[in-house]
Amino acid sequence: MEATESTFETAVVDRSRDVPVVVDFWADWCGPCHALAPVLEQEIAAREGRVELVKVDVDSEQGLALRFGVSGIPAVKGFRDGRVVTEFVGARSRAGVATFLDELLAPPRADVLLAELRAGGELPEVVAALDAGDVEGALAAILDAVPSAEPPAQERLREVAVALFDRLGHDDPVTVAYRRRLAASLY
Repeated sequence: MEATESTFETAVVDRSRDVPVVVDFWADWCGPCHALAPVLEQEIAAREGRVELVKVDVDSEQGLALRFGVSGIPAVKGFRDGRVVTEFVGARSRAGVATFLDELLAPPRADVLLAELRAGGELPEVVAALDAGDVEGALAAILDAVPSAEPPAQERLREVAVALFDRLGHDDPVTVAYRRRLAASLY
């Protein structure tokens, strides 16, 4: 599927809330783009609908290329939950594309850590806040626990906080505020 400025929100951003979407920014004159395209298509087809491919011609859709910081092509961006979560620039081998797609399809690190916390009975305040949908409350609980924690526990708290920052996105105001506070309390 080709996306344009007028279809991008629906075809990529909105759709990525249901299934991960890979966007291939390319141009007709680009040799590496033509080399990568069949590899992307075959690897995505092998995942049987668990990920979708959308192509954007950077010559026709310069606004989209600018919006997503495309400075070299092919540029491939993996969207999940309405935002870019992983990306690469340049042609990749079949194995490299497969690894990229497998990482995009893997559960978010925050989900894996939450399951580990639950199973181990760790950080019950953090788990309760996350179960209630209160990411900021979970981050506040993490910050409260850092000063009295031993170094291994501090590392675990940092790991959970970083996974939550990734979930929120690096530009989210909560991430920006709590990242600074976490760094100040750890270092």
